[in-house]
Amino acid sequence: MRILHTSDWHIGRTFHGSATLAALHGVLDALVGEVRSRSVDVVVVAGDVFDSATPAADCYTVLTDTLAALRDTGAQVIVTSGNHDSAARLGFQAKLLRDGIHVLTDPSAVATPVTIVDDHGPVHFYGIPYLEPVLVRRLWPGVRTQAQALARAMDLVRIDAVVRGGRYVAAAHCFAAGVEATPHLERDIQQGGLDVVPLSVFDGPDYMALGHIHGRSVLAERVRYAGAPLHYSFGERDKPRGAWLVELDAAGSVEVEWVDLPVPRRLRVLTGTLDELLSDPRYTADEDAWVSARYTDTAAQVDPMRRLQQRFAHCAEVRHTPVVRDDLDTRSFTARVAAAGADDALLVDAFLTHVRGGQGASDDESALIREVLGERMAAEAAV
Repeated sequence: MRILHTSDWHIGRTFHGSATLAALHGVLDALVGEVRSRSVDVVVVAGDVFDSATPAADCYTVLTDTLAALRDTGAQVIVTSGNHDSAARLGFQAKLLRDGIHVLTDPSAVATPVTIVDDHGPVHFYGIPYLEPVLVRRLWPGVRTQAQALARAMDLVRIDAVVRGGRYVAAAHCFAAGVEATPHLERDIQQGGLDVVPLSVFDGPDYMALGHIHGRSVLAERVRYAGAPLHYSFGERDKPRGAWLVELDAAGSVEVEWVDLPVPRRLRVLTGTLDELLSDPRYTADEDAWVSARYTDTAAQVDPMRRLQQRFAHCAEVRHTPVVRDDLDTRSFTARVAAAGADDALLVDAFLTHVRGGQGASDDESALIREVLGERMAAEAAV
């Protein structure tokens, strides 16, 4: 049986204020093409289908189009909910969906699999939605962390799988031990360190399809994150986009292959002075990319975003990151002012050193400061 493991579509998410819906739709169309060309039997979507619990109408259109297209390839589709989704909204039409599309959002049904038969017999697919401890405590008294909730769910899955016999696959949405989150991107589902789910919790299934982390990750041969199909942060720029193709044989052994998906627009972090970023030919190839610009001028520049967007139409982020030198003045502002005494030029230099994090006026700036102060003194003397 061929299984395609994907996750974290985040339909409706923006990228630094820019809509991503059209780009994501194109990537999901490419995913459908891979499913068709590779004769995939089952597509597993491991949570965070939407980016919001209240997605806009056009987000539902993208989901509907994609699910229908996947089903038209002949593949069965199994979808679970993540921490960004509203399980109730995602699952409310589950019984009305066309045959072969299964949306699993009910924690009380984690031990009720979708069973799909191939030439070697049944394969049981268990979908575990995101388990909010406070909500599942009524089902499983004593559960206080997500790690405990996942452990309880997996216990139920293993018990049912033993009774049914045969091969089985599970999908879950969580933060597992051994993976690294993208800063400020994946909504935290940890409480201290207790909600990090140990790898041992996932013992048992022939394959464990995980969602939540946006970069692909291999925790074990049978336990993997597929990551998101689209880049949603500059911190992800070097992480490939795609899905795992899992070949499950008659004995439950797996062979796993990475399937690349297209990147609609590259992400680039460019560093240099503002003048270099605006004019240097070495950045020509990046003019159509998503750009995070880090300009290194000593002083903050006027309106850098507008100026950069004249060259880089998709400049989404600008940061002022002046070069830090080893010889910077690390004295306190009070100490600098005291050392300057009554010399106005030195007082101005002390202020610049303070606001620039230790770097005072340049030679040209010092000359200008003394010129202005001299003109002021001459004007005062003439009064």
